[in-house]
Amino acid sequence: MGTPKKEIRQVRRFSVELRKHVVKEIESGNLTVSQACREYGIKSNKSVYEWIHKYSRYLKRGTVLIVEKESHQRKNEELESSNKDLQAALGRKQLEIDALQKLIEIASAELGVDLKKNFGDKPSI
Repeated sequence: MGTPKKEIRQVRRFSVELRKHVVKEIESGNLTVSQACREYGIKSNKSVYEWIHKYSRYLKRGTVLIVEKESHQRKNEELESSNKDLQAALGRKQLEIDALQKLIEIASAELGVDLKKNFGDKPSI
């Protein structure tokens, strides 16, 4: 039996400029981590993720990105806006009611009939 052949493992070092370039491409959305590994001959995704955590301005280790269908802040802003609109409509309706009540008071005084009490009764002919 033959002895197994030992392969000499080639150690590859990528320059800082190339690392930063790869990270920039990933940040801009031009490449994914897997695509970067294939295109630049990087053996491990782990290496690229380490570069991202080291050289990225946005994708730092420990940063938690929460993605929701609708954020609570946006929903609160919409509710506050809706609340303001409803309060304005309520204010307009209250002014309308006040104006109509004043009209009834003035008409009652001029006609000498209490329109509030007699509303709905048939007038005598």
